[in-house]
Amino acid sequence: MKFTDGYWQLRPGVSVLRPGTVESVEPDERGFTVFAPAGQITGRGDTLNRPVVTVRFFSPAPGVVGVTIGHHSGGLPREPHFGLSTDGEHQVTVDITGITASLTTGELTARVALIDGWRVEFLHGDRLITASTARSVGIVTDGEGRRHVHERLALGVGETVYGLGERFGPFVKNGQTVDIWNADGGTASEQAYKNVPFYLSSAGYGVFVDHPEHVSFEVGSEVVAQNQFSVEGQSLTYHVIDGPTPKDVLRRYTALTGRPARVPAWSYGLWLSTSFTTSYDEKTVTEFVDGMAERDLPLSVFHFDCFWMRQFHWVDFVWDPATFPDPEGMLRRLHERDLKVCVWINPYIAQRSYLFEEGRQAGYLVRNPDGSVWQWDKWQAGMALVDFTNPDAVRWFTGKLKVLLDMGVDCFKTDFGERIPTDVVWHDGSDPQRMHNYYSYLYNKAVFELLETERGEGEAVVFARSATTGGQQFPVHWGGDCESTFVAMAESLRGGLSLASSGFGYWSHDIGGFEGTPDPAVFKRWIAFGLLSSHSRLHGSGSYRVPWAYDEEAVDVLRHFTRLKLSLMPYLAATAEEAHRDGIPMMRPMIVEFPDDPAAAHLDRQYMLGSDVLVAPVLSADGQVTYYVPAGTWTHLVTGAQLTGPAWVTEKHEFDSLPVLVRPGAVIPFGARSDRPDYEWADGVRLRLYAPAEGQRQRVRIPSPGEGPGAEFEVSFRDGVATAELVAGESSAYHCVVAGTEVAGR
Repeated sequence: MKFTDGYWQLRPGVSVLRPGTVESVEPDERGFTVFAPAGQITGRGDTLNRPVVTVRFFSPAPGVVGVTIGHHSGGLPREPHFGLSTDGEHQVTVDITGITASLTTGELTARVALIDGWRVEFLHGDRLITASTARSVGIVTDGEGRRHVHERLALGVGETVYGLGERFGPFVKNGQTVDIWNADGGTASEQAYKNVPFYLSSAGYGVFVDHPEHVSFEVGSEVVAQNQFSVEGQSLTYHVIDGPTPKDVLRRYTALTGRPARVPAWSYGLWLSTSFTTSYDEKTVTEFVDGMAERDLPLSVFHFDCFWMRQFHWVDFVWDPATFPDPEGMLRRLHERDLKVCVWINPYIAQRSYLFEEGRQAGYLVRNPDGSVWQWDKWQAGMALVDFTNPDAVRWFTGKLKVLLDMGVDCFKTDFGERIPTDVVWHDGSDPQRMHNYYSYLYNKAVFELLETERGEGEAVVFARSATTGGQQFPVHWGGDCESTFVAMAESLRGGLSLASSGFGYWSHDIGGFEGTPDPAVFKRWIAFGLLSSHSRLHGSGSYRVPWAYDEEAVDVLRHFTRLKLSLMPYLAATAEEAHRDGIPMMRPMIVEFPDDPAAAHLDRQYMLGSDVLVAPVLSADGQVTYYVPAGTWTHLVTGAQLTGPAWVTEKHEFDSLPVLVRPGAVIPFGARSDRPDYEWADGVRLRLYAPAEGQRQRVRIPSPGEGPGAEFEVSFRDGVATAELVAGESSAYHCVVAGTEVAGR
């Protein structure tokens, strides 16, 4: 939200209180509080009729400094709050002199000037990373009498900002106004399904604004040299998160807000959907599954979209008897073909659903202030909203889902959850503004925890559209409703990169696009992108996404990239373990892996899949693609062709190819199978070295798809010979390859 008219003036009706010189500092056990009157105090009379800005500095976790800016503190508590994993035992050093007050945790220090006006410096060691200066803090009253608090943190020369959720516009957020407010806006607007009040800076830090309600960011768009964020109310809390690398920031941020859960091995395989408004029944499903098998296309999951239920009844969780007369038998037959089953759900209860009256009578639906059930006709006629702040409503809703699990369903696509009203009353008294974004967290948490309870830890997975801070704990998330064009493919990738910059470890998208029917060229190019993402789903709106509906070449392209992904499962599984353990996403912006390379700062048409594989999707019908190769000798994953960077490269690729390059010196473990994702990844593994350096030695850890120990190898390269030694765990067979030539192993 903008408050100024240019740099010097305020907008009409706006007034601002700003902290002047610090009047006093009060230390406490874990931090200190600064009292700064709005103006200079030259005598006792200046203390009268003088507002005071109160700013508390504290440290909720190692390498994190929290700041709370407040004016009047007598307001009623507002719920909900983000659930943060704080650490009250870590080392915090407070030092107050006559000139400064500072708080240090790890290598991060917040230093407040106590004389000569308002200034707060945030330093990594001795290096200034950002600052709050004289005009940064504002207690604002707007033209309608509403109160706001803003902070502005300095942006350095060349500093770039990323994240703020899954945003489909420019990947670098500088110059943008970003509203943290979940919306069902598709992928072609400034709105976003997944809004996260956290940004990652190329200067080696992150900032998390600890407010679930609407947060407005002006990223160098109100004051060019500052990143402003503001909330309505009398206080603002934010956390500066130390680096110095983007990975360090993401580790600390996800330690504070939650790490992604492990997901089952089978979820990494290919998912095939009925699509949305297409006509389908069990015969259609069987034809699709048969068609995939006949064409030797490995399939892991079959997804039933909305119309598995009767029209106007969404959701009642009852199979449409006209199209699926024997759901238990059908699910059993799909399981006999070694397939998992996903069904579409959402938290909206149509008036025609039998659940509406159940929920109304029990008080499980969100209500208007007069006690009536909140309803509207957008999406489903007379639909209501499940109140997930009511524990009994959660048990009621998940109890209906458990019936489906007992029937044979394996997981859920948790669609919607963005259009949440703000003129309603919640069971637990939550503030409606704060619940708008937070609803997505409660909704996906309820479903994910049911799956963990019923299927076991590590066996739960959802396909979620809406999210906010903390939602990364309940994977997987997909990119929502995009069009079926190359432009939409590029905007989807930008959304995924932004979400990865916001602490989300896994991400997917609709292969071929959702709206419309893709041209065969778009579909085939999207296949390559989709199978080189963490999760891969064929899904559309009004048309099927089986490859033979496009052309026979699409069948071959899908087979090629599906088998490539499945053969990469040892590498992908290790990458996924890093996402779960450290909060480092599987699909990574180039800036995350190469923060010191200036060319990486603006790259949004390529990414790193894990730490060692560079992917540049082809976004044109003619196969031409231009991408950036960082320093060193990079090797094409499949062909073995080598490129030396740093360099910009333009190439032309057929539909069965795209730039997939391996980092110099990397060891990529290839699995022995390419027909399914859930095999023993360490058995028969091929450890392939790419452009190794003389004397190179490194450990390669391959997890197990189940409860086994996995395997750990020590790989060495000396005198032109590569060797691998099993140093932990189990592997029935393994061998090493350098540039496609077997040189040693067992």
